[in-house]
Amino acid sequence: MVTIIHGDDISLSREYLLDLKQKQKNVVSFDGGKITITDLIQNIEGSGLFGDTKTIFIEDFLTKHKKTDKDVKEILNFIVKNSKQFAFILWESKEIPKRDLSSFKNAVIKFFKLPKNIFLFLDNLRPSNSRNLLNLFHQAITSGIKEELILFMMQRQIRMLLALLEPSGNEPIEELIRLAPWQMSKLERQASYFQGPTLNEGSTLKNIYRKLYEIEIGQKTGSLSLSLTQAIDFLLLEI
Repeated sequence: MVTIIHGDDISLSREYLLDLKQKQKNVVSFDGGKITITDLIQNIEGSGLFGDTKTIFIEDFLTKHKKTDKDVKEILNFIVKNSKQFAFILWESKEIPKRDLSSFKNAVIKFFKLPKNIFLFLDNLRPSNSRNLLNLFHQAITSGIKEELILFMMQRQIRMLLALLEPSGNEPIEELIRLAPWQMSKLERQASYFQGPTLNEGSTLKNIYRKLYEIEIGQKTGSLSLSLTQAIDFLLLEI
């Protein structure tokens, strides 16, 4: 059997993934960006002979590869061919298009979708927009999105904006490479708000990113003097 877990609500999808892992007795996990056909063959050979059938977990395989690649096709064919005898569970950190899921005709699909208001909040991250941001932030929380996930997505959004305004000269970061043209255009428009001589120090992307990092560290170490919601509130007031 093949189970595919995907969607942009990575917090809930990871919880579901970890719950599945805990229920299995013989788990093998792979990084989808590094897995080879040899890895799969070696781990499946002999499995089941003594009642120790393995459950194969692969993370971000479809996300990190193109289906047209020869090696990818080989792995996909192997999974489909052996799916009646073994359990393959693919976890993806984003939504996978239906056309890419069509290779797995009898797969169990678990789709985790974030409420649209979190993306509205992220798209409105710009200077002199604090009141609107605070309202959208609390709407996202009310809709059930955890503050930790919102913090993570804010970091990702600011990191992409920084990469656009201050390219390092190396290859673009992975998040930018995976954007569709319309998403890139929207991000470029958002980045333009963070340029100009009238921008105050608190509204610079570097300063916002630094404060997000400090909030994250404070949350993880228990040194944050405020609740996570309050800390993000104060940051939004400074942008």
